Amino acid sequence: MARKDDILNIYTKEVEGIKEAGLFKGEAPFVSPQGARVKMEDGRELLCMCANNYLGLGDNPRLIEAAKRTYDEKGYGVASVRFICGTQDIHKKLEKKISDFLGTDDTILYSSCFDANGGLFETILTADDAVISDELNHASIIDGVRLCKAKRFRYKNNNMEDLESKLKEADEAGARIKLIATDGVFSMDGIICNLKGVCDLADKYNALVMVDDSHAVGFVGKTGRGTAEHCGVEGRVDIITGTLGKALGGASGGYTSGRKEIIDLLRQRSRPYLFSNSLAPAIAGASIELFDMLDESTELRDHLEEVTAYYRKELVDNGFDIIPGTHPCVPVMLYDEKTAAEFAQHMMEKGVYVVAFSYPVVPKGKARIRTQVCASHTKEDIDFIVKCFKEVREEMGLNK
Repeated sequence: MARKDDILNIYTKEVEGIKEAGLFKGEAPFVSPQGARVKMEDGRELLCMCANNYLGLGDNPRLIEAAKRTYDEKGYGVASVRFICGTQDIHKKLEKKISDFLGTDDTILYSSCFDANGGLFETILTADDAVISDELNHASIIDGVRLCKAKRFRYKNNNMEDLESKLKEADEAGARIKLIATDGVFSMDGIICNLKGVCDLADKYNALVMVDDSHAVGFVGKTGRGTAEHCGVEGRVDIITGTLGKALGGASGGYTSGRKEIIDLLRQRSRPYLFSNSLAPAIAGASIELFDMLDESTELRDHLEEVTAYYRKELVDNGFDIIPGTHPCVPVMLYDEKTAAEFAQHMMEKGVYVVAFSYPVVPKGKARIRTQVCASHTKEDIDFIVKCFKEVREEMGLNK
C-alpha cells in the first residue's frame, strides 16, 4: 500500500514533467484593473494583449458605478440558490435584457458559461438521443457532453460534409433527438463557425442547434449580437450559451438563452442552476447597465473591428504566421512549446503581456502566442506590439 508521501510524490513528478516539456502554465499577477495596460506587482506597466476584454469594459467607470449602486441597493450576496430565496428582481430583469438582445424566448443565468454548458446536455438529452459536436469545441462543451447519456458523434472542425455524415449516422442509430453543438467562435484559432451551414443541415435533418457564443456576443455581427447575426441566421439557433466574463464587462457569470420549452426544463432540472448560488447582485446590476450601453451605440465594436483588421494586416505584412480571419483572437503560430514559452517571456520583458498557449489547451505541436485585441487598444498600441514581435523574432533567430 502506497504511503501518503509516495502518493504526493506522484503529483510532484507530474508537475516536474510538465515543466521539462515547456508546458508549465504560470501566473503573472497585476495590481491594476484590467485594461489596455496593466500594472504589475513590480511596478512595470505592460500593454495587455491576451485578455478576453474585447470591448475594453473591464475598468469602465459606468459599469463600476452601476456595481457600486447595486451593492447599496441589493446587498453583497443572496446566500441562496435561485429556487429557494436567491432570485432578486435584477436577476429576472437581466434575463429579459439578454433575451431581448439576442432575440430569444427566455434566458437562464448561471455562475459561469462552464456551468451553463455543464448543466445543459444531461438535462435535455437521454440515452435515446444523439449529440453531434465539433471537434474543436470548448472544454466546457466537451465536459457537458460527457455528463449526458446520449450517443456521441464528433465532426471535423467547421466541415459541413462531415457534419452531414454524422447526422446520417445518428439517424441510422435511431436517435430520437439530434442536437448539433458548436462554438460560435473557436477561440484558440479565431475561426468563426459556419453557422448558416450548420442551421441548413439542422433544418434538413430535423436537428436542434446549440451555440456557445462566449467569444462573439457583444462585438461579432453588425450590432454585436453574435455569430447568428454575423451569419444571418437569427432566430434559427435553438440554444445559445454565453458568458458575462469576456466582452460583456469581464466579470463572471454565464447564461443559456433560447427556446422557452428548453429554458423551462433547465430551471427544473439543470444541476448547476439548482445547486449553485445565484449570480452576485453587483454583477447582475452592472450587466443590466452593460446591455443598455450596447443598445445605445456600436462604437466600441466598430473600433474593435477596425483595429483588429489593422493588426492582422501588420502581422501578415511582416511575415508572421497567423490563422486567417477577422476575429480579434489572433494566434501567432510558433508550433514548438518551448519556443513559444521563451517567446512570451521575451515579449513580457519588452512590455507586452502575452502568454504561450500549449498542450493541453491546444494540440501538441501547435503552440502559439494567442494575442487578443480589445476596443481600448489604439493603432499606436498595435504598432508597438508588432515592433516587439519583430525584435523578439530577430533575437531568437526565428526569421532565418
